[in-house]
Amino acid sequence: MPKVKEEYEVVMEVKKPDMYRVILHNDDYTSMDFVVDILMKIFHKTLQEAEVIMINIHKKGKDICGVYTYEIAYTKSQQVKRLAKQNGFPLLATIEKDN
Repeated sequence: MPKVKEEYEVVMEVKKPDMYRVILHNDDYTSMDFVVDILMKIFHKTLQEAEVIMINIHKKGKDICGVYTYEIAYTKSQQVKRLAKQNGFPLLATIEKDN
């Protein structure tokens, strides 16, 4: 049986994943210190970055904590909710698709 050599051209396209914003929302019960702590622990912000975001949340009602792939954004929002609940705070974290 003769050997047949075949060549194929394969075109692969790598698509960047959709990105999602994690947003913390202001409420009348969660302490500012707790929000700063969350921003430093979960979102790896410096103290100065965390304080700026916390003030923005307080003044504007919400602010973006980071932009991640869906899985990471979802996980971080769930971590915020779990820690807030464990500490008796109603802190709300949501995610929305980044433009």
